[in-house]
Amino acid sequence: MSNRLTQIQTFLKDSPQDPFLHFALAKEYEKSGDTEKALTQYLYLTEKHENYVGTYYHLGKLYEVKQDFPTAFNTYKKGMEIAKAQGEQHAFNELAGAKLNLGDEEDFG
Repeated sequence: MSNRLTQIQTFLKDSPQDPFLHFALAKEYEKSGDTEKALTQYLYLTEKHENYVGTYYHLGKLYEVKQDFPTAFNTYKKGMEIAKAQGEQHAFNELAGAKLNLGDEEDFG
């Protein structure tokens, strides 16, 4: 287990509701190749911290790696809705670009 992973887990014990720490943990799992644990963390964020807009791009990319393209498409779409509601234009544009690279509504509708 990496030192950074251990450090994030320690911080989470003190702040178990901190969405950034869950996001950081997901990224560390991803970096180490443990996509299932990364997926679990991202899904936790979508359930408990739905408005944490950074989740959706990375979760969508993880679904692409797993070749679950319809779920990736819908993840980007959901993230775009949240980014738009929050006025997060940069996040919206990243999500829109990722979604566009997969196809359009007719491909996944």
